Amino acid sequence: MKGRPLRERLGFAAAGIAEGWRREQSFRVHVGIAATALVVLLATRPSPVWWAMFGIVAALVTAFELVNSALEALVDLLHPGLHPEVKAIKDMLSGAVMLAGVAALLVAAAFVAAHAQGWLAWWQGSGR
Repeated sequence: MKGRPLRERLGFAAAGIAEGWRREQSFRVHVGIAATALVVLLATRPSPVWWAMFGIVAALVTAFELVNSALEALVDLLHPGLHPEVKAIKDMLSGAVMLAGVAALLVAAAFVAAHAQGWLAWWQGSGR
């Protein structure tokens, strides 16, 4: 794999993302949530810092999900049976995804808190 052209290495990365999409429902759910966040950003047009924060947490959550899936598949391949260490490894991987998801929720909550007053004023001013 070393010394391959950039285009070929990017192809490997795209194939990995496509495989994650094919195999993992959790990955598809996280991508769907990220797409929903993108729609919200497009509709509300916040400052660039919000775009950056949403982009970072969305990338972290989806990347951790791919790492989780890949390592779980490797662990299952190497040790298909039930074992306390296998459970601990899988639990730690899932914990990493969960922590990234909590970070994403905190960014979303901060976004709502920062914009709620403006949205309320707009709603009241629109005659509803």
